[in-house]
Amino acid sequence: MALAYLLGKPSAKILKVNLNIPLILVLSIIPDIDILLGVSEFHRGPTHSIIATLIIFIPVFAIYRRKAVPYFLALASHSLIGDFFIGGHIMLFWPLSSNLYGNYWFYISIWNPINIALEWTLFAISTIIMFKTEDLFLFFQNRKSNLLLAIPIITVLLPTFVSYPLQVPILLIPPHLFYLVLFSVSVLIVILRIFKRQKSINKSLP
Repeated sequence: MALAYLLGKPSAKILKVNLNIPLILVLSIIPDIDILLGVSEFHRGPTHSIIATLIIFIPVFAIYRRKAVPYFLALASHSLIGDFFIGGHIMLFWPLSSNLYGNYWFYISIWNPINIALEWTLFAISTIIMFKTEDLFLFFQNRKSNLLLAIPIITVLLPTFVSYPLQVPILLIPPHLFYLVLFSVSVLIVILRIFKRQKSINKSLP
């Protein structure tokens, strides 16, 4: 998610696009839907294909043109950068090819200190930029798009803490916890505002 933000933010600025940050963050985890569909044995398969990503985005580019670029980068970064260098073994060019691609110079697993250092670096930089640009405060506003953050809460963040043994290194728990709290508060704010508005409407009815 940090990587998607770091790619989406500058590209949106260059292209003068009003960035939907919750959508950027959600798109960054979409390729891992293969795990949620119960096909974990094919993890990093077709859903991680850059060809499939391009095909999906053809109508998006046709409709939104340059406005679609930051969102395409967010989705593509998962496979092209994140999984390509960490872990590897992805069907990058499915359905044209079922061959597996990735970093074959030296294997880096999620538990590798190099990966932990990289993830902490991306997390720290993205959080600092979010604070400096005041994007961080958007999570505390009553914006319906913030409800999209329920997706990473349910699919990525909460499962991390309820699974045993832990699926991530202990040193990566703080960033996960930060996102979990931030997103949960953001979603809760919108839900409470909706509930409050509905309550006011009900009171005004005869």
